[in-house]
Amino acid sequence: MEENKYLKQLQAFPSFIDKEECQKFCMTNENLDVMQINIGKMCNLACKHCHVDAGAVRKEMMSKEVMEACLDVFEKDDFKTLDITGGAPEMNPNFQWLIEETGKRKIHTIVRTNLVILSEEGYTRLPELYAQNKVEIVASLPYYTEKDTDRQRGKGNFSKMISMLQKLNQLGYAKDPELVLNLVYNPGGAFLPPSQESLTGEFKRKLDHLYGVSFNYLFTITNNPIGRFGDFLERSGNLTTYMNRLISSFNPTTVEKIMCRSQLSVSWDGTLYDCDFNQALNLEINGVNCIQDLKDIALRARKIVFGNHCYACTAGAGSSCGGATA
Repeated sequence: MEENKYLKQLQAFPSFIDKEECQKFCMTNENLDVMQINIGKMCNLACKHCHVDAGAVRKEMMSKEVMEACLDVFEKDDFKTLDITGGAPEMNPNFQWLIEETGKRKIHTIVRTNLVILSEEGYTRLPELYAQNKVEIVASLPYYTEKDTDRQRGKGNFSKMISMLQKLNQLGYAKDPELVLNLVYNPGGAFLPPSQESLTGEFKRKLDHLYGVSFNYLFTITNNPIGRFGDFLERSGNLTTYMNRLISSFNPTTVEKIMCRSQLSVSWDGTLYDCDFNQALNLEINGVNCIQDLKDIALRARKIVFGNHCYACTAGAGSSCGGATA
């Protein structure tokens, strides 16, 4: 597939997992905590850093049958968190059913949203649905200024994001302990994110002062050199430079906590991966590779499928769907 061109381009770089100090972390944990499900690649935006090339023309959507299989395996294998992502996951026609079902089953659920979708026709009642079901929201906000955000997300989208954050605050998010609102920061270019702790303080001060917006935590995530961001690096001649930056910033203390050791990633069609980045590259897990097959098979520790794109998760302070790891 087209995404696998990055595998060829990155073969010149030594795999971080070959380093002796990391060998003991080649396996997943015996018990996994997070099931992350990518329920579709359709999106109302086309962000420059997107590793799955999501956009309005993508048609891949998780069916209700695959969602049901995910929930059954989630409960059977005692996962702790269901992490729903996309694309814009809200655009899946079965999305509302999924949220209501996780609410009935008392499943701790995260939804990763671009915020803009929640102000568009057909989706405006979702914030209330989130609050009713105590969904944890992880909202992507490139920066607290209009210029920097619109450069990455498209003109006019910053104001929509701020308005939606204000609405979520009005519903109790970041105020009620049961309604968690976290933000995600991705660098706007080919560089590593700054300190998560210092950036959190800066975001909190600026958003509160300028817009009266509050949130719980800010997660800094390093851009992965694949997908749309990989295309940008390739076109601009910066792929090798960026990879060398990631490699030179390799931090072995991050490897123990990389997210693939504690999660299972499920694609829209039920195929299994170690993480969403491997999913974008079609690097399936070792062992059973379909969520439906796991309904009758015990989930066991497995050897993780690594590649040189994994340097993005092990550079500097580390990077995961929950932010820095070191």
